[in-house]
Amino acid sequence: MLDRRELLEAAVAVGGATLLSRSHANADEQPAEAPHSDTIRIVDTNVSLFQWPFRRLPLDETERLVGKLRELRIAEAWASSFEGLLHRDISGVNLRLARECERFSELVPIGCLNLGLPDWEEDLRRCSEEHHMPGVRVYPNYHGYSLDEERFVRLLQLATSAGLFVQIAVAMEDVRTQHPLVQVADVDLAPLSDTMSQAPDCRVQLLNYRPQAHLMSQLIKVAGLYFDVARVDGTQGITKLMQVASNRVMLGSHAPFLIPEAALIRVDESELGEVERRSLLSGNAQRFGRREAL
Repeated sequence: MLDRRELLEAAVAVGGATLLSRSHANADEQPAEAPHSDTIRIVDTNVSLFQWPFRRLPLDETERLVGKLRELRIAEAWASSFEGLLHRDISGVNLRLARECERFSELVPIGCLNLGLPDWEEDLRRCSEEHHMPGVRVYPNYHGYSLDEERFVRLLQLATSAGLFVQIAVAMEDVRTQHPLVQVADVDLAPLSDTMSQAPDCRVQLLNYRPQAHLMSQLIKVAGLYFDVARVDGTQGITKLMQVASNRVMLGSHAPFLIPEAALIRVDESELGEVERRSLLSGNAQRFGRREAL
């Protein structure tokens, strides 16, 4: 089981960010143990590589990030690129991402798309045919479009035809800490139900979504729509989410923006049975990635 006491004591002593930056460098430290790491293959569906545009993060070097994942017994991490937020050369972003992931067996590259740029369809083709990525990640709030626009419907249709899933980053940073010249609201998910109905058999995962009761009652009815736990509040939040969508919730840490231990601690302390825990930590992700989500 995850040793929460040791993690929290270390975090209090040196601060969460400092803990992360030092833990990989000190080879004498004992690695943090992930929940049931000896029996469950843990899959993190939400990590990012390279540098966050607005400040340095302790794990924004791939070697350090992968070192932390290994300490936590995370066997597979679906990685996209922070560069996809603001860079305009998306083909270059995805090429660098693919090459970086080739260096580490744990990393699965998830391509970036910007539907606000011309020829995004060609970027999608390259993700599928040249880089052999299983899915793509989009940032509608940073790239200036809504989920009811034709181009997003087109993305879902093309991705489904190519056998790719789509991850929607609902938020990347709390609005209260954003740069004053780059204020980005969370993605409006209200149109998603109608939009996904226009792309039968599409597979979509929401990243960094903090469940809201008035909208969740609608979203949980949408076939093919999955969730992660990166911004789910507290251990009871995960328990409640699993109660209504147990086969469609996947581990996501939002590392390195957030410390990966946080998501594992919340999972470990949630009131979940062994079957539910296995589904959340790996089973749902494995099914989702194999086009068995529906």
